[in-house]
Amino acid sequence: MTTPHAPASGPGPNDEPLPHYPFSTRGDRLAPELDELRGRCPVARVTTNSGEQAWLVTGYELARHVLRDRSFARSVLGEADSPAQDAPILAPELLDAMNHLQQAGLRDEVLQALGRDQPELPADWVAGSTGEGLDAMVRHGSPGDLQRHFAEWVAAQCMCRLLGLPFADHEWLAVRADLDLTMVTPTREELARNWEEIRAYMEAHMAGRRTGAPRGLADRLADLNAVSQGLTERQLSNILAVLFVSGYEDFASFLGVAAFNLLQHPEVMSAVRDRPQMMPQCVEELLRCSVVLGNAIPRFVTKDAELGTAQVKKGEMILLSLDAVNFDSAAFSDPKSFTPTRSPNPHLRFGYGRHHCPGAHLVRRQSDTAFRVLLDRLPGIRLAVPPADVPWHPNRMAIMPAEIPVTW
Repeated sequence: MTTPHAPASGPGPNDEPLPHYPFSTRGDRLAPELDELRGRCPVARVTTNSGEQAWLVTGYELARHVLRDRSFARSVLGEADSPAQDAPILAPELLDAMNHLQQAGLRDEVLQALGRDQPELPADWVAGSTGEGLDAMVRHGSPGDLQRHFAEWVAAQCMCRLLGLPFADHEWLAVRADLDLTMVTPTREELARNWEEIRAYMEAHMAGRRTGAPRGLADRLADLNAVSQGLTERQLSNILAVLFVSGYEDFASFLGVAAFNLLQHPEVMSAVRDRPQMMPQCVEELLRCSVVLGNAIPRFVTKDAELGTAQVKKGEMILLSLDAVNFDSAAFSDPKSFTPTRSPNPHLRFGYGRHHCPGAHLVRRQSDTAFRVLLDRLPGIRLAVPPADVPWHPNRMAIMPAEIPVTW
């Protein structure tokens, strides 16, 4: 998708080609280009996968400024002529789901499901599901794949139960979620066809709901919307598809990258196993230092403004690299060290202020439970290959290991 807001490509200030972002979709380290830009120019012009230009922010305070300043919006990016970072946006509600839910009077139902209590996801159920995945891995024999039997398994179990979807469908859904979050390979037609399959699945699920049957978030939203008529059936099925795709992919990405990081620190695993009360802090540090964003958090400039030393213009796109931001030494002492007792730990993994991710509680709480089960169930778990040999999916918006070979 092209846009009149900025030229499709162009030179930098010294007639040099602009750097192409993203620099890497591996999760084993922060791309060195991000470190270099943060030290030299924390607001830098880049080109994106769509061929357009954007401003890339790598500094902590600048990112907080963008997230709290209403001059930088998200919802406008869902409009047809807005700049795109990667794939085109097929419908406005796909990028602005929470605002659409709020306008339809459905937002509170989603926030309650994702909030601190999470009634659909009690800790004993999550622990049992995590154990089932690990047991299946052990039955397959060593080496096992922790990405498949832990990260993707736990994420799919949680999202299917939360939404009320049959877990038997999780592999079909995951394949389509993976394709949707691939940045450069699919054509627009492939993306549209793939998304229509997910959307139609959600619409059929809602149409088949029955009173009195076990009811997940999808059924409850459909019931509420049938009364309020705040969203069309297509809009609501699009939003439910977004909730599954983003929830599953982001959670599976974090659990995988975090497990990869944790496995390289056996002393930390031993300490947390002995003192499980350390786990919440350990999860916070894993959230800070895990490199999980293949692309960046986009914002749209709604009026001319200053951003650091840059003059940004209305219509331009801002990209926030929260991975780079969370390694900023101006905000974190010794940011490249893995310090599970770090306090305070004001990372921006879930955004900041009014732009705080509604899934933050889910990731924190269920990661705490899942990692406790992992350490208890397999106390001798370790990587079966050198860290450099762990393969990574290319071109994913949510960075994910292709597999994490482990033995125990």
